[in-house]
Amino acid sequence: MTSRFGAQLKLWRGKRRMSQLQLALVADVSPRHLAFLETGRSRPSRAMVLRLGEALELPLGERNQLLDTAGFRAAYGKRPLDSAAMAPFRRAIAHVIQGHDPFPAFVFDRHWQVLDANTAGRVMLGALGLTLGQSFLALLLEPGRGAELVENWPEVAAHLAARFRLESTHLGGDPTLEAAASGLTLGLEPSGGPDGDLPPVVPVRFRFGGHVYPMFSTIAQFGTAEDIVLADIKIELFFPADDATEMLFRTMTG
Repeated sequence: MTSRFGAQLKLWRGKRRMSQLQLALVADVSPRHLAFLETGRSRPSRAMVLRLGEALELPLGERNQLLDTAGFRAAYGKRPLDSAAMAPFRRAIAHVIQGHDPFPAFVFDRHWQVLDANTAGRVMLGALGLTLGQSFLALLLEPGRGAELVENWPEVAAHLAARFRLESTHLGGDPTLEAAASGLTLGLEPSGGPDGDLPPVVPVRFRFGGHVYPMFSTIAQFGTAEDIVLADIKIELFFPADDATEMLFRTMTG
């Protein structure tokens, strides 16, 4: 009879589209033992559960759940960002975003709620009608809002939808991100693709004050995070794509 752990392991293996042999190779365990774990004929050790969670690239919260199904206590904490234990990481985040001025920088959680922003980012939030604690997803899903703010909205919306679906897949399926991805592309005509070479990045061509300002961004995360809250944090840094946009940013922050 399949155990709770075996059923959960098989479920995640299916979500990752891995055969038992593939997972066994990545986790450095024999296929026979893995098969016994899935069917409940063998009981995993705590170390084995952690190894399989790593091999399946499970989000930390889901690794805790896998441990629970095997009868072990959680391994990964979920500390509030304002807790004393998180002080070094708050300082690191502040260092990154404040050092990025006069260009906008934002700190987001799993569902793209704005946790923090630098000076330029707060000015940009104000121009978009947002404040700290609100969600970029909610803004972009307002009917007509994306097209109003972004000149090349169909192109940007398609890229954002792909990003949200990829994030959802990593999480094993996230209804909020899936709904956002579907909402962003609702009613958009599929693009036939460019006739020429693709640009290095797809710029976001924001509309401000009757002018269009192209910019692009890069996203950073804590690569070795072993706290659930910290692992979900994303730091997005925006850069100007032309001289006029750079001048706009420098003017906005005085």
